[in-house]
Amino acid sequence: MVATVLEKRGYSVETAVDGEDALARALARPPDLLITDVMMPKMDGWALVRQLRAHTELAMLPVIFLTALSSEDDRIRGFRLGADDYVTKPFRFEELDLRVTKTLRRTQQAMQETREQLGGSGLRGDLSQVGLSSLLVLIEMERKTGLLQLRAPGGPSAQVLVREGKVVHARLDDAEEPVDADCVYYLLTWGAGEFEFIACLVEGVDRVNVSTTHLLMEGARLIDESGAPPAAAPVATIPPLNARPDDDSDTI
Repeated sequence: MVATVLEKRGYSVETAVDGEDALARALARPPDLLITDVMMPKMDGWALVRQLRAHTELAMLPVIFLTALSSEDDRIRGFRLGADDYVTKPFRFEELDLRVTKTLRRTQQAMQETREQLGGSGLRGDLSQVGLSSLLVLIEMERKTGLLQLRAPGGPSAQVLVREGKVVHARLDDAEEPVDADCVYYLLTWGAGEFEFIACLVEGVDRVNVSTTHLLMEGARLIDESGAPPAAAPVATIPPLNARPDDDSDTI
């Protein structure tokens, strides 16, 4: 029924029978949006999104959870994993249609603006619009070198050094711990704040020594296991690319 409604709105819709099937289809042909249930055979929705976020080409894929799990803890868990929206059953098809349109428009506009700004010497924006995971993927794709500064609203600030797209060092400005990979995992929990990227020469050894894919995958796992919601004003505790199909319709 969901597929029928969205197809009538002009979207190209591909359906999967379970989480494993969805992962395989998304890897074979990356969609513009994923709508997933949580309770599914073989691989549940939580695991599906974690797996998707571990692949660079799908790390920025917008996700809408459509599920009967309606508790606040479940909603928080969904947003911790990087969901763009969370719709509980029962729902109205008109509402889902509006949320799909809004999510696609917001995501595509934010990513396009970020790519254009990354093409210059600097970039700044809001973490609530473009999350750190998306930023790191874009920086890796563009093989940028420079300093990424992050500041939480009324909270701490941090610096992330990247060289040729790879994170080589990360630290908080006013705390000795966490640092490097652990600091990135902590920063991935920030649900709000400001960021600024400045292109500059980055010297010194690589103190992280893992890929962006590994950072995102391990960060998602730690966030999911921690049970802590994304922090609008983070505290110092540590514990998901759009690929166009051949036609002009968005693939879901």
